[in-house]
Amino acid sequence: MTEVTRGTEERAAVTAPRGAKWRHIGPGIVVAATGVGAGDLVATLVAGSKFGHTLMWAAVVGCIVKISLAEAVGRWHLATGRTLFDGWRSLGRWTTVYFAVYVVVWGFVYGATAMSSSALPLVALFPDVLPLKGWAVVSGVVGLVFVWFNRYTVFEKVMTVLIGVMFVVVVYVAVRVGPDVGASFSGLVPVLPDGSLLYTLGIVGGVGGTITMAAYGYWVNAKGWTDAGWMKVMRLDNRVAYLTTGVFVVAMLVVGAELLHSANIALAEGDRGLLDLDTVLEERFGAVTAKLFLVGFFATSFSSLIGVWHGVSLMFADFVDRLRRERTGTAGAGEAVAGPVGTSAAEVAEGRRESSPVFRAYLLWLTFPPIALLFLDKPFGLVIAYGVLGAFFMPFLALTLVWLLNSSRTPAEWRNGILSNAMLAAAGLLFLVLCVQQVRELPW
Repeated sequence: MTEVTRGTEERAAVTAPRGAKWRHIGPGIVVAATGVGAGDLVATLVAGSKFGHTLMWAAVVGCIVKISLAEAVGRWHLATGRTLFDGWRSLGRWTTVYFAVYVVVWGFVYGATAMSSSALPLVALFPDVLPLKGWAVVSGVVGLVFVWFNRYTVFEKVMTVLIGVMFVVVVYVAVRVGPDVGASFSGLVPVLPDGSLLYTLGIVGGVGGTITMAAYGYWVNAKGWTDAGWMKVMRLDNRVAYLTTGVFVVAMLVVGAELLHSANIALAEGDRGLLDLDTVLEERFGAVTAKLFLVGFFATSFSSLIGVWHGVSLMFADFVDRLRRERTGTAGAGEAVAGPVGTSAAEVAEGRRESSPVFRAYLLWLTFPPIALLFLDKPFGLVIAYGVLGAFFMPFLALTLVWLLNSSRTPAEWRNGILSNAMLAAAGLLFLVLCVQQVRELPW
């Protein structure tokens, strides 16, 4: 028996503990590390620089929204023993059409974005070694090799280290700038300063809110959690994840409010805004703090890169496997997932997806075609398609979860209650508003 086979069999054989044990948590750490990217940190910094501490309450609301969404994803996987794409497929072919186009176009553009984001702090740390595009290619290839040759257990450990670095650096910087505790607490009172609505919606809906939320259920299964016996552990794991995300958001709001708002300093748009912050930190606190921040910047960006390389590749492999089964007659299009066919959580737990040719093919798609975008301006049509498809994903996720978790597809014991329905409906409405705004802002 090979080490890989032995490891996947042991993972699939894990039995649920009697209570919610802290030592079992892991997928939540992965989703937190993946979901918070450099762009999220910049958006939060900008909000703090413009409005001070007054939007602190939005970070708290955002955590509650994300906890509700991720809990619903994890509950579906554990209660039904089926994957999320299997659930989507049961809603009709339209979900397949949307997901197929989305995962191809989104992966192509995101690959270039993730590689560039990881390269920015490396260029600043090692300015005379490689240019930005060179570091971007290195980042993408290293991510590919790492995910290709490792399974979930090693992947989780590395992600835990990266989120530890992120946490320590972000909190250290927030403490170093000297937070005004009274102002921070006053920011927990919901208010909307003039011109702050879109920034507020962005904080609530944007940080940690990507396709990686859908991947959470796959990571839950990859951990070896495959049935409802793991429900308490999953819920603890999920809360830890988004409370950690909340700490990131609050810390970056504090930095934006104390360091930038008070000095009326504006940041560049996009990930390069973090390089502006690095310059400000060096001027105020010295080179050591600035370099430490760049290390945290890299941990933030690279954890998102390998998280997507792993999690979305799992989803794509599941997607292709489901369609293949339909073509060969072992699964019916649009069938109820309670039946004996479809793609199961146990197959993900056994590691079949991580070693499949389709998983690795999508890894290659995320890495090599996007390298061309590093050397070319993004085609206009591709930018539009990427923006529209990406804007629709979070409303798609929230509203399909409401559909799935209120239907006979889910065992009665684990269907939505009033609170779950209210939170998912509110999330769906929030993301629809953000969707409309994102589409309006595209360069049509």
